Parts: sequence; structure tokens; C-alpha cells
Amino acid sequence: MIISLLDGFKFQTPVFLNLQGAAALLFYFTLYSFFGWLLENGYNFFTRGEWTKPNFLYGPFKPMYGFAPLVLVLFITSKTHWAVVLLLCLFIPTIVEYVSGALLYKLFNRRWWDYTETPLQLHGHICLPFSLCWVALSVIFLKWIHPTVESVYELFEPFWTWIWTIIALYFIADLVLTIRRHTLQNAITNEEPTNPIQ
Repeated sequence: MIISLLDGFKFQTPVFLNLQGAAALLFYFTLYSFFGWLLENGYNFFTRGEWTKPNFLYGPFKPMYGFAPLVLVLFITSKTHWAVVLLLCLFIPTIVEYVSGALLYKLFNRRWWDYTETPLQLHGHICLPFSLCWVALSVIFLKWIHPTVESVYELFEPFWTWIWTIIALYFIADLVLTIRRHTLQNAITNEEPTNPIQ
């Protein structure tokens, strides 16, 4: 059953060492980061009744969901054995999630998600139940979502060629402003109260 499900993947490793490949990767990153934002806010709405979930960036994008799919697409080829595909679908999103959580906590002393109360977790950044969810989502992504998005990109590419550098500059500006905001918040949080009477 698993073999039949994985059969027929459309694999295309983008050539990202030129402007055309970089533009395609940015398109996928932007779209999948936005999908991740929708996914997390939708999950938050169904589990907590609130749509808005704290976001690292200012814009409606979750970079973790942009990086993991790109790494999957870059690592998996048409010759990759189905068992290796499943292992990559487990490990790549899990590693991206762990590194993201650890870096955010190290740099800003804050958790944007916390699995400490979830069984089989590691440092609160990852846990087995959600890693298994990433496997299922990754298989769906590789089997149906990415081939569809590739087709959409082929139609959208002439227009994207004109605006992708603006989108790249937007992400850079958002990242710089975001780091500044969280650094200032972290400094205020860690600031010890001063005694006005000496």
C-alpha cells in the first residue's frame, strides 16, 4: 500500500545556482511558508478557539514550513527508494523543527511552540507524535501539493520574474525588523529593575 501511494511522485530538483532557479525556490518558499502560517493558525483555531497565533515574523509566513519542503524536494529524486523517502519525510521536517526551535530559544529566550508536556519530546522543540504528522504531511506534499504548485508556477512564472526580487527584499526587511523587535523585547524582559534611591 505504501509503495503504491508513493508511486508516481513527480520529482524535480530545481537548479538553484542561477537566477531562474533562485526565483523558483523563492516562489516555493513563499507559498509554503504561507501555507504553514495557515496550517498553524487553523490548528490553533480548532484546538484553542483562537485564530491568531504568535508569529516570529511580521508577515503571515512560517519559514520553517518553507525550508522543510524545499529540502525534501532537493534531496529526493525519482530514484530514491520509497523507504528512504519515508525516512527523509520523518527526519528532514523534524530536524528543521528542532533547529528552528533551538535557535529561536537560544537567540531570543522564547518558545513559539512547546512540546514539554507532550510524550516522547526532546527539549520541548520536537516530539514523536508531531514528527509522525510531518511524515503524513510530507507524503501529501510530495504526492499532490508540490506537483500542483509546480504547474501553477509554470503559469505564474512570467509575472513572478518581475516581482521576485521585491519579494526577496521584503523577506530580508521583515527578518531584520523582526530580529530587532525580538532583541529589544528580550532586552526589556531581561532588564533588572533599577532602584531610584541610591
